[in-house]
Amino acid sequence: MAIDAYGNTVTSSTTTTASSSTTNPNGTLGKDDFLKLLLLELKYQDPTSPMDSEKILTQTSQLATLESSENTNKALEALAASLTSSMQYSGISAIGKIADTGSNAIVLEEGSTSDFQIYFPNDATSGNVNIMDVNGNILKTMPIGATNAGVAQYSWDGTNNNNVPLDAGIYYAESTYTKTDGTTATSRVGLYPIESIKFDSGKTYAKLGSSYVDFSTIKEITGG
Repeated sequence: MAIDAYGNTVTSSTTTTASSSTTNPNGTLGKDDFLKLLLLELKYQDPTSPMDSEKILTQTSQLATLESSENTNKALEALAASLTSSMQYSGISAIGKIADTGSNAIVLEEGSTSDFQIYFPNDATSGNVNIMDVNGNILKTMPIGATNAGVAQYSWDGTNNNNVPLDAGIYYAESTYTKTDGTTATSRVGLYPIESIKFDSGKTYAKLGSSYVDFSTIKEITGG
């Protein structure tokens, strides 16, 4: 006959396993389990050779440390949930405002065209969409006609102004246009109104143009 960690009388290893599995199905010991073990040690100690008081204090200290660690983990979990909720509410409040991704880069793949979008906050009567290299040199100018305010779709065939195909790589796109009141303005890839917010797997995504981007990658948000 034996006594397990929970004070139960058992007669075989099979019974012990079943009892432990039922009492603690996860197979892990918490602070309450360690306290029970300590009390059992005290209960069944040899009266002629009692436990050292220093050992008892050490084990009690370990129990306190374990409890503190568990409380800290719970607090961190609550904080993480709160931050996630805060991020979601921040995303919802940003709908309708202008998001800046911090880059006007577009990608040209070999043998294909590069599709991109530019947001016009005002109606445009005329203008150009310029494709530039990393140094700001204009490689391709694509004239645009009358354009309504909103997000407009463009496609670049990968050639320069001499219709010579350019190498695959990273290029940059912006537009200079004339508004209906005769004044000029500029816009570029990477500036879009936030149309909607989506939550997926604990992350917040903002719809910019026709694509969803991770809300945390947005560099700046300004009033719409």
